[in-house]
Amino acid sequence: MASRGIRDRVAIVGMSCTTFGERWDVGFDDLLVEATLDCLAAAHTNMNHVDAFWLGTAQSAMSGIALARPLQLHGKPVTRVENYCATGSEALRAAAYAVASGAYDVAMAIGAEKVKDGGYQGLNATLPPGDGTARTLTAAAMFSMAAPAYAAKYGVDKDVMRDVLASIAQKNHFNGARNPRAQFRKEISKEVIIGSPRIAGDLGVFDCAGVADGAAAAIVVRAEDAPSYTDKPLYIKALSLVAGSGSGLIDPNYDYTHFPECEAAARDAYRQSGITDPRSQLALAEVHDCFTPTELILMEDLGFAERGTAWSEVLKGTFSLNGDLPVNTDGGLKSFGHPVGASGLRMLFETWMQLRNEAPPDRQVPIDRGLALTHNLGGYPGEMLSFVSVIGTELG
Repeated sequence: MASRGIRDRVAIVGMSCTTFGERWDVGFDDLLVEATLDCLAAAHTNMNHVDAFWLGTAQSAMSGIALARPLQLHGKPVTRVENYCATGSEALRAAAYAVASGAYDVAMAIGAEKVKDGGYQGLNATLPPGDGTARTLTAAAMFSMAAPAYAAKYGVDKDVMRDVLASIAQKNHFNGARNPRAQFRKEISKEVIIGSPRIAGDLGVFDCAGVADGAAAAIVVRAEDAPSYTDKPLYIKALSLVAGSGSGLIDPNYDYTHFPECEAAARDAYRQSGITDPRSQLALAEVHDCFTPTELILMEDLGFAERGTAWSEVLKGTFSLNGDLPVNTDGGLKSFGHPVGASGLRMLFETWMQLRNEAPPDRQVPIDRGLALTHNLGGYPGEMLSFVSVIGTELG
């Protein structure tokens, strides 16, 4: 049986997000403290008032002690979670369900990663020996296969496909240039994007998300308690997590143009939240654009475009700041950066800013629709898990 959901039972009453980037100036503990204190201030509360904490980090720390030590928590439950690149979203899901269950009144989810000065650029993803069927390619190589597969399936000319991917990168850099917390804050022309050095297949440097340090946090309470903390709470409408079996790696019919786990998580989230037409009902969406072909395919898996049409919607500007459905208004992973443990909560932070009408004026989007979506995935094509949330400004 699918999750019954916790629609309108839990509210987000405080959020924070550090600057993402090459944070040589701070350590992991500093990031945790900054995100926590800013989040507490946003909720007009203090550490003693939080009943339980969930820390999401992929490889920067082990156990809840990694949070309890810098925050000097005493007698509090602190749980460390990890779920690939959806780690931050997993921390939020745990905190929200704990409050919904009645176990706690106030819970905090914190996601953080510190990798830039650890002697290894990125996450150490060495796997234990297996049976020989596991992937042996990098993430860039795996996702690079999506672009030619999509072009071949839907008859998109190679040069047009290159323009589509460059348009996605250009859009996200345009948005990130207007975001003071983003890792990359410059607009990039299509010519530079297309001419950038190749990383894997046809993917260039500007098709790939940045490796970054950073942290983000959220405080959740029961919906009825939210007015005690803020006059502009956001209500959780849906939280869905789907883990695939990894069978795509050995399935001869898997064609790299579709991420089944993402479609399944979206379908479940829409059922929980009552959304029937996401394209017209959502004010904005934050999606996991680890690589530009990923965002393209997600536009179809999340129901924002019909199969085989997302490429033309990208070229029409449908998902730009002034488009019908703005996507990655903060620059996405591509421009904001991707500290693995923090990205899921960073996406939620952007919906917090936008739905409260508190984003910078030059990237604030209309919020009449009152709903926003975040999508966070972990893994690779054929071997993936996916998280989707729907957040709203009103109960009901």
